[in-house]
Amino acid sequence: MAFSRRVFLGAGAGVLAQAQSVAPSDRITVGMIATGSRSHELLEAIKKVDGTEIVGVCDAYTGRVQRAIERTSSRAKDYGSYERILDDPAIDAVTVGTPDHWHKQMVVEALEAGKDVYCEKPLTYTIDEGLKIAAVAEKTGRIVQVGSQSISGNLMKELREWVQSGKLGQVTMIRAAYNRNSPGGSWLYPIPPDASPETVNWEAFLGPAPAHEFDLERFFRWRCYREYSGGIATDLFVHLCTTVHFVMGAQMAAEVMAMGDIYRWTENRNVPDTLNALLRYREGFTVNLSSTFNSRADDGYQFQVLGTEGAAVVKGRDLEFYPDPGTDNNAWIVAGWPSHLEAEYYRTPAGAAELRRSSAPEEEVYTGDGPSPTVAHFQDFFSAIRNRGATVEDAWVGHYAASCAHLINAAAESGETQRWDFEKHRQA
Repeated sequence: MAFSRRVFLGAGAGVLAQAQSVAPSDRITVGMIATGSRSHELLEAIKKVDGTEIVGVCDAYTGRVQRAIERTSSRAKDYGSYERILDDPAIDAVTVGTPDHWHKQMVVEALEAGKDVYCEKPLTYTIDEGLKIAAVAEKTGRIVQVGSQSISGNLMKELREWVQSGKLGQVTMIRAAYNRNSPGGSWLYPIPPDASPETVNWEAFLGPAPAHEFDLERFFRWRCYREYSGGIATDLFVHLCTTVHFVMGAQMAAEVMAMGDIYRWTENRNVPDTLNALLRYREGFTVNLSSTFNSRADDGYQFQVLGTEGAAVVKGRDLEFYPDPGTDNNAWIVAGWPSHLEAEYYRTPAGAAELRRSSAPEEEVYTGDGPSPTVAHFQDFFSAIRNRGATVEDAWVGHYAASCAHLINAAAESGETQRWDFEKHRQA
């Protein structure tokens, strides 16, 4: 059954009255809209959260549905379409793991249908879609969690505490990167051998996107195409921006500049394989973001927070602190002075401070513990459903992070600085 292009507008109040909040003692039932590879990871994470059960799935490729049902020990059933999942009053919450161009429509319809929603990042395909989703979430009172899960992990919570406590001093720069060097890392995923018009519902994939002839590369490698994705910015940079906002207590970048191009993977995409961006924040710091699919330096991931008293560096599951109190070392200078003047220098306030600060605090390493960030992110989501509280990454948080990515793409395409309107919550 093909997905329809219908859009619910104004149906929220009546539907919401039918969908009551889940009692704390009850099981939360979940329907998964799209079950691609990332959604299978979400499925396994949901299974680790007590009091939840995946009862329904749907996807435009039959093989994914079969595997998802298998992973639930055949307890979930194939609903055939996302509309059928939304129409079932027995389903409390849904995950949306479709390509980006479907997110707004499905999230809005799910909220209007009285469902709480976990949407994979980016929340939106365009900036204004975020305003629509946030408005509908507020109108219906439903819960939204956006899937940039690292901010639910203990590592980023510790980093946030380091920044807020002043441990790093004044933070003026953050450097972050995702680098890869493989076909798979460039989104050229293997295509299942049974993929064909009989197993792939092309119209269900296209949905609101421009019409195009049946194309298995576009279906399984959709991140390579601007018709369905924002490329590096919305797949990778959006994670980094979410983390920056969380750690720094910032809402949104004020100005964005970017450059990018296709250098290597020229035959199978229309989005850059290399992208660099510079973001300025009103809070008094800048962010350098970079990504290339042509070299995997530093294990492919970098996240550094640079402050006047020290630097924090994320390395795997470790968070490392490098003290850097800005100690001056003028010993080599004053060593060329007459001996009595050298001795006198260290009796001055500047020289004495040099001696005191030369014994800087030692480096520290914090190792993250607890559940994986994805499991923790779902724990936060399901806790909010039970208590009707806030999530760590609600519609507004997701809107700002995705908007950073959209501004980066706009800056790279136009060659012009992009600015944010903080009053209208959209591009200036």
